[in-house]
Parts: sequence; C-alpha cells; structure tokens
Amino acid sequence: MGTLSKKALLGSALAATILAGSAGALMAQNKPVIATVVKISGIPWFDRMETGVKQFQKDNPDVVATQYGPATADAAQQLQIVTDLIAKGVNGLAVVPMDPSVLEGTLKRAMDRGIIVVTHEADNQKNTNADVEAFDNADYGRALNERLAKCMDGKGKWTTFVGSLGSRTHMQWVGAGEENAKKYAGMQLVDANNESFDDANGTYEKAKEILRKHPDIKGFQTSAGNDVLGVGRAIDEAGLSGKVCLVGTGLPNPSQDLLESGAITAIGFWDPQKAGMAMNSVAKSLIAGKKIEDGANLGVPGYEKVKVIKGPGEGVLIIGNGMVIADKANYKEYLF
Repeated sequence: MGTLSKKALLGSALAATILAGSAGALMAQNKPVIATVVKISGIPWFDRMETGVKQFQKDNPDVVATQYGPATADAAQQLQIVTDLIAKGVNGLAVVPMDPSVLEGTLKRAMDRGIIVVTHEADNQKNTNADVEAFDNADYGRALNERLAKCMDGKGKWTTFVGSLGSRTHMQWVGAGEENAKKYAGMQLVDANNESFDDANGTYEKAKEILRKHPDIKGFQTSAGNDVLGVGRAIDEAGLSGKVCLVGTGLPNPSQDLLESGAITAIGFWDPQKAGMAMNSVAKSLIAGKKIEDGANLGVPGYEKVKVIKGPGEGVLIIGNGMVIADKANYKEYLF
C-alpha cells in the first residue's frame, strides 16, 4: 500500500477511503471514481498533469478524480499501484504507462471487471478502451528533429535519449527523428537511444560521458521531460551553450534558464494539464456508456476536434492537436 499513498490528489474522505483500503465504503459514494496513474510522481511534468486532474474534479463534481504514481520511474511499481486500484474497485483508470507491455495483463483484468481503461502515450496498448494522444507521434518526432537539423545546419554527429526502451512514445519520437535525419546526408547518429529513466541527474552524467566520448558531437534529441535539463546542464558546464544543439521534450518553466543561456535550443511539449483533463473526460464519457466519435470535442483546449481511429485492440485511438515547439524567442508565452 505504500506506493498508493505517494500521490493522492484529494484531501477528500473518498481519497482517504481508497488509501485505507475499504472497497465497500469507496463504492458507497455513488459517484464514479476515476484514478489517474502516472509514470512518476513529484516531477514537473506530472505535477502539471495533477493540476489538470484537480481541475477536472472541480469542473465535474459528479465524479471523484484522483492521481497516483510511483516515487521512481519504475514499471513494476506502477503495475503495483494499478493492481491495488483495481482491487479497490475504481470505475475508471487513466494510465500513462511506463511500459505498455508490462500492464497488458493487468489492464485486461480491469476491463474484464468492467473498469473503463483510458491510456496516454501508449498507442500500442491493446487492453484499453481508448488511448488519448496529444498529436500524431511520428509528426512530433519529425518536428523535433527538423528543429535540431536546422540548428545543426544539417551536418554533424547527434544522439538520442529516451525515458526507457519500453516507452512507446519516446521510441516513436526518436525513430521518426532518425528517419527524418536521413534527409540530411551530413547528419551522423551515434550511440542512440540512451535510457534516462526521467532522471535529470542521471541524464547529466550520461550526457557528460557522451561529450567526452564524442567531443565533436553537434546535437542531442531527447524525449523524457527531465532529459533537456540534464543534457542542458552538461552542455552549459562544458561551455558549449550555443555550439551544441539540444532539442527535446520539456516544460517552459524548468527549462527557462537553459533556454536563455542557449544550452537548450528548443523544447517540444503538449500541456500535460490538458492531457490529464482529456483522459478523465474520455473516461467519464465511457463510464456513462457514451461513445467518442471522430471529430468529437472533449471540451479541452487542443482536443476540440479529435481524430478517432481503431486502436490495436478493441479500443480506439483518440488524437488531438496539441503540439507546441518553443524556443528562447517564444517560450514565455507558455510558462508552466
């Protein structure tokens, strides 16, 4: 139960009931309970998602929305949290999987029990009623790489970072980036797919190793939200700000000093607050027996006219239009 207590969003009696382990009292609330489970608690990206879950709860008093996540980016810890929540009898799960394959069997058991499952950053998840993506993942990976190639003048060594090799979206982004870079004969990919586990300090150490091994490296394309902070710090400390290009997923507030110094060239993101709201919106609709049709408005910015296609399993893939690429010139428009 220790993992469950990491990130209760609400100080409500219901959230306390979940943590106390009383399934009977939980279901006696007569409101659908939607539990959001993130990759890792206490980092800016998922703290921002937490504000979206809180806002959804505020806007929808007829449901109970809560958020949980492991203390470290660990698929086994996340699996335990999901298992515990299924045992508590929640009505809906909104999950951002660390590794979709690890959760397949458990999410199937949830669905077999009638629990609605909505995922995010996992368009290969078979056992989900709906996977919600902020945008087409290949488009995003290409956009990041195109920005990197522009900074590198289309030539030189570059490398990639992912949160984990099991992270579906991260592998899609760097894969699309790698494909895009083939347009530039002078770009040479070296030591690809470094795993960061969304740890800025670990990423910093790994980036320092790469800078030592490849003193002529010109570019980094990163994926997890903390990667730009670790790699950017390594670039900055090496006196290479503005000389080595860094483009990756990150949030404006944590990245601003490194954007200003030139250590980070540009960041790509979608607003995790809005993604949290969108997942919960879909879960609420599906719990109520409503279908999400192509062109639907989820009532969330960036998800006003979603594309809905068949997913890899029985569920659907819901794609929004929430991509943002920001640099020193415009990041202040998006401070969070």
